[in-house]
Amino acid sequence: MYASAPIFKDGTRHFTGLEETILKNIDACNELTKLTRTSLGPNGMNKLVVNRLEKIFVTNDAATVLKELDVVHPAAKMLVMAAEMQEQECGDGTNFVLAFAGELLQQAESLIRMNLHPNDIITGFKKASQKALEIVEELSVLKVDDVRDEAKVSNALKTAVSSKQIGLEDFLAPLIAKACIQVCPKEQKNFNVDNVRTVKILGGGAGDSTLIKGFVVEKDSEGTTKHVKNAKIAVYTGGIEANKPETKGTVLFKTADQLEGYTASEEIQMENIIKNIAAAGINVIVTGGSISDIGVHFIEKYKLMAVKVQSKFALRRLCKAIGATALVRLVPPSADEVGKADIVTVEELGSTKVTIFRQEKEDSAISSIVLRGSTQNILDSLERTIDDGVNVYKGLCRDGRLLAGGGAAEIEIALRLQKIADSTPGLDQYAIKKFSESFEVVPRILADNAGLNSTSLISTLYAAHQSGKTNLGVDVEECTIQDMVERGVYDHLLTKLWGIRFASDVVLTILRVDQMIVAKLAGGPRLPQQKGQDPDDA
Repeated sequence: MYASAPIFKDGTRHFTGLEETILKNIDACNELTKLTRTSLGPNGMNKLVVNRLEKIFVTNDAATVLKELDVVHPAAKMLVMAAEMQEQECGDGTNFVLAFAGELLQQAESLIRMNLHPNDIITGFKKASQKALEIVEELSVLKVDDVRDEAKVSNALKTAVSSKQIGLEDFLAPLIAKACIQVCPKEQKNFNVDNVRTVKILGGGAGDSTLIKGFVVEKDSEGTTKHVKNAKIAVYTGGIEANKPETKGTVLFKTADQLEGYTASEEIQMENIIKNIAAAGINVIVTGGSISDIGVHFIEKYKLMAVKVQSKFALRRLCKAIGATALVRLVPPSADEVGKADIVTVEELGSTKVTIFRQEKEDSAISSIVLRGSTQNILDSLERTIDDGVNVYKGLCRDGRLLAGGGAAEIEIALRLQKIADSTPGLDQYAIKKFSESFEVVPRILADNAGLNSTSLISTLYAAHQSGKTNLGVDVEECTIQDMVERGVYDHLLTKLWGIRFASDVVLTILRVDQMIVAKLAGGPRLPQQKGQDPDDA
């Protein structure tokens, strides 16, 4: 009797069977979802994450936590990818995807231990997922028809803001709404989240944050001119300095007159450049490079204001905000290439000097929210809150429908799915019933994080929903159940729709795996992952 020939290289691990694949994958995913579960909702706890570069993050934002963790288990990685897709699609709801997917996998594990075949579970979950998406479409309680109505928009943004910054939603939601409305194009579906910028300045408190209609450069201007009205702006990508030769050379001076006259031509050339720019009506120069001492001298002589913007990404955004075209050569700009701003001024915020390009009369292509906070972590958390709010606004531009928040929509979906499960023949009904029970995870986590008795609260919610009060949900402030529409607590329908879709898809993918083949890692040091450069880091 001969031994079977090996088909894999030495060191390859091969897992098969329910215990080694499906159940172990479920355990790994549950470990991941336990990390972020306590961060859901307004009373969610923060996580302190130290990444491989020893940078510290203190946040309850699931997307940030997952981004900084190096998850290695292949099944858990799939959950991370589903959460990342939710972040890309909606910009919010990543924690819901993780919590719901984790609960679905736990329910699937209980069915597997009841000897139900994974294929029966997959079939039932697929049916339940399709039904849940249909039910969500029917549960809309409010529609934001006009995305330029500040009161309606800020009301819709409050839930997303309070999940990160509870207590500041009444201040931050109108601020975000104003910023988004200022830059909303006529075709609202073309709204671009990059047009709302944040500037983080240490000092003060979150209540000192302000909205500026225009662009803010975190830099003082060069020279003594600090304030210009009705500014005409020329933007150059290079520096304002004399041309340098491509090769090195040696200059020998024999007399003092030669030394004195050496830089005369350079001075004449620089004066002609600045003089021609000033003659074209320009009173503000923005440069992407350095400004030589002689350049500063002539800029001062012709009473111009000069601003250095080192980041090429910031330079592009500034051009967009003021309607300018960045020039490569130091020549006077044409009328089409000139940027305009009502006021260009230098202001001191805390101990930081910033240059503000403000548009007061005309609409600006960019809005800037200046965030204030006592520590860098607070500023980072505020920035993530603004980002979530702006993404929710983008979702409202695509679909303005809202659901009742606080777990009200989830309980109603669960109740309707249970009725469908009772009328479904065959083994599918068990999977549909477990799928419906998974929706209880949202009100349960909200209650647990608020220190409430989740079991009695969910049973009370079910009883209320069966009697027709479909908008009742968990009120974490009053520590009881309340009508979420009256309380002004809403969830965006599109975010919930995509969340259910992504969570269901990743769970079905994990349940379909019956074998795992893991190759031996290649020798030598691991290559760093090449990621695209973040424009804000430039």
